[in-house]
Amino acid sequence: MSLTIREIRDNCLKARHLMQRARTQKFAVGAFNIDNQETLIAVCRAAQETKSPVMVEVSKGEVDAMGLDNIRDLVDNYRREYGVEMYINLDHSPTVEDTKRGIDAGFEFIHIDISQARHDATDEEIIKETKQIVEYAKFTGAIVESELHYFGGSSNLHKEKIDYDEVKKTFSTPLGAKEFVMATGIDTFAAAIGNLHGKYPVPKVLDLDLLTEIRKKIDCNISLHGGSGTPLHYFEQAAKIGVSKININTDMRIAFRNTLEKVLKENPDEYAVVKLMPDVYKAVQKVIEDKIEAFGTAGRAVL
Repeated sequence: MSLTIREIRDNCLKARHLMQRARTQKFAVGAFNIDNQETLIAVCRAAQETKSPVMVEVSKGEVDAMGLDNIRDLVDNYRREYGVEMYINLDHSPTVEDTKRGIDAGFEFIHIDISQARHDATDEEIIKETKQIVEYAKFTGAIVESELHYFGGSSNLHKEKIDYDEVKKTFSTPLGAKEFVMATGIDTFAAAIGNLHGKYPVPKVLDLDLLTEIRKKIDCNISLHGGSGTPLHYFEQAAKIGVSKININTDMRIAFRNTLEKVLKENPDEYAVVKLMPDVYKAVQKVIEDKIEAFGTAGRAVL
């Protein structure tokens, strides 16, 4: 069931209040990717158990598979059923038109990432198209996130080691962050400080000194992408420095698949999928709860 414009604006206002609370109280809201109903249930159960505000997020592939309006309805239905504070983030939306559709569907958080689809996009093109979304989002009040760089990796389990000499070439700079925020008017800046999409054979290392300098230069929200495979103490410190949003995907997918494979092996004669899922829910829920504790959001939901 579609939301009214008033309902969308009310939800977006509540989302803005959440970001204000995160900045003031020094916690970071987890943005957890979903690509099926089972993962959404795990997010809801974790949010309910920990009394934490959460975001669920979908990228273009997940939107194409599930549908914008279907995602909106699913999240609203489960939010009411579980009694949790929950919002939707459109993650790494690659074009202006795709992003506008997310705003029209009532998503509270919007990430436009022009460099995701066009690695050769110029700074001027990225700024111009990001500004279009900032202006368009004013109608609903959606919170707009972006960055002037491409995040490496993918939401998968990688076998190669991290080449930090190459990764450092894509790091955000304090001055670059300030200029981009001023040029676009975005609400949230996606910082690159060693965070990569996916999980690797070695833990990720975040440059918290660089994050501190970026925080000093900009007054908007800061997000961290590629949170999977990162030691939890980095999240605790990042939230204290002033990160308001952290994205998690691969850690959840690994827990989902590994647990499902185990359950299938242990139940070779069971074909009712719903009977195979309880352990999968629990495994994904545990991953989410561990992140929530590190992010400092437990007990901070406002209903």
